[in-house]
Amino acid sequence: MRAVPGGGQTRWFISALGAAQICSWGTLFYGFPLIAEAMRADLGWSKTELYGAATLGMLLAGCAAYPVGAAIDRGHGRVLMSGASVVAGLLFAAWSQVEDRLAFYVVLAFLGCMQAATLYEPAFAVISRRVGPLNARKGITALTLWGGFASTVFIPIIQFLIDTEGWRGALLVMAAVNAVVCAGLYFFAIDPRKDAPARILPPEQAAPLAGRAAVAAAMRRPAYWGLMLAWISYAAAFSSLTYHFYPLLLERGLDTAGAVMVLTVIGPAQVAGRVLVRAFASEAPVRLLGSAIVIIFPLAVLGFAFAPPEVAILASVAAVYGAANGMVTIVRGSAVPEMVTREAYGAVNGSLVAPMNIMQAGAPLAAAMIWQASGGYGAVLAAIFCGSLMLCGGFWFAAARSDRDRP
Repeated sequence: MRAVPGGGQTRWFISALGAAQICSWGTLFYGFPLIAEAMRADLGWSKTELYGAATLGMLLAGCAAYPVGAAIDRGHGRVLMSGASVVAGLLFAAWSQVEDRLAFYVVLAFLGCMQAATLYEPAFAVISRRVGPLNARKGITALTLWGGFASTVFIPIIQFLIDTEGWRGALLVMAAVNAVVCAGLYFFAIDPRKDAPARILPPEQAAPLAGRAAVAAAMRRPAYWGLMLAWISYAAAFSSLTYHFYPLLLERGLDTAGAVMVLTVIGPAQVAGRVLVRAFASEAPVRLLGSAIVIIFPLAVLGFAFAPPEVAILASVAAVYGAANGMVTIVRGSAVPEMVTREAYGAVNGSLVAPMNIMQAGAPLAAAMIWQASGGYGAVLAAIFCGSLMLCGGFWFAAARSDRDRP
């Protein structure tokens, strides 16, 4: 029997995916700034050298986004997500042994590819296959409620491991989490036999577009390009803040404990934002929901730039930012079927994610270069503010055109 949103089978499916997403995000994404700072103190490498490796990894993640999405459209989600987690575990173990920059860059390059096959976008595509694109929004919302705890759970854990076992020991624990916990959960949760059955079409109706043909059709709609501008701008702002938030807070005058406290607020705030969407806007058109959410980002950046350097105040700004980030993740996952096309979710969404990941790759390195050139994070925050304004403009354009563009 086909599982429907809210059914017992789907609840187990989403719960298992959600637990795995906490671990995947916590290790593959949120752990890097903490490990990088520890490596900088231990090995004497520059911030630019360290973030250059992360940039290379995310560039490859951008290249992998479309083929990963297209493969999930063909039913290969279990193999991709569980296999990528095993490989990620091996790469973390290799990272723990690096002594030179070349080995570090090779490991981070391949870890970027594993991000493309394990984080939200492939999980969203797997959900779309399981329940169908029209029902995917509820599953995506539920999944993001789980994923919102990743930073809250893993930032303190990784910092504790660094303090007690060193950064190499912390990486070995992260390796085990990916190879055992994530791989096992993805393998048992994703079952291609339980995917929603294909629609039976009348003889006179053409088969749905797939792969490159679906992407080409989507590209003919202005709403697609508005979303691309929005998500590229969002990626630049989000990744710059994520990778530099910890040292930014230290530069503002907080100690390590205070900075970690501010960072750990973001996860619960993300969950709170998603709960608000689920409780009060679960049926709201995504174009209206997103249009209201995106304006929060430039306001939050202004708060980070000008708020007094006190833990309580910065934590409050981080809570607002986290809530907006949590809500916009739901919008990202639901925008393609509601604003562009309901065909070939994995491929079309992957084509949007690819340039987004490339921007996400370059932004932290660019922020590091701006920091190095200007001597502080003030100029970095100014650049992030400009990107947040472009996010607003791009999404509002897509929202204005979506009614006319989507068939």
